[in-house]
Amino acid sequence: MEIMGLFQLLPRLVVFDLDYTLWPFYCECRSKREMPRLYPDAKGILYALKDKGVKMAIASRSPTPDIANTFLDKLGIKSMFVAQEIFSSHTHKTDHFQRIHRRTNIPYTEMLFFDDEDRNIDPVSNMGVTSILVGNGVNLGALRQGLSKFSQNQEKNKQGRRNRSKNSSSSGTEEQ
Repeated sequence: MEIMGLFQLLPRLVVFDLDYTLWPFYCECRSKREMPRLYPDAKGILYALKDKGVKMAIASRSPTPDIANTFLDKLGIKSMFVAQEIFSSHTHKTDHFQRIHRRTNIPYTEMLFFDDEDRNIDPVSNMGVTSILVGNGVNLGALRQGLSKFSQNQEKNKQGRRNRSKNSSSSGTEEQ
């Protein structure tokens, strides 16, 4: 995908919510017998990330993980995800991300997250994850925004490390 070619630095892991992020419905309002559909750009985005070697995971607070898993199977995309944290939770998605981190050993700062609920964005961002609020599911505009914000965050992190390194080496010389 040409959008990803615009960015030198890609996240090591992209995490997606399911309901109203990858597909336009709530799982708990559906039956396993139905054939689900993704948002129009979602499948292309998943395959483009896979082609670039970017790992993917799911963080969903669904009260019906059985239906979510059935839909992932029916869509033929379940095997694309290295971690699938699909469980009902009264907390924000921080529990999901802690599990994903333990499973993948990927630092939070090297993750990009897409979700349709504002209440999940801030707590996950505070963990160090670049987080993007999607209005109408994940699409090319959201992907571009996410990759751009991820690059900016990586640059800030690099600057912060350089400044800390400079400060520690200069303070070390003053003490001698």
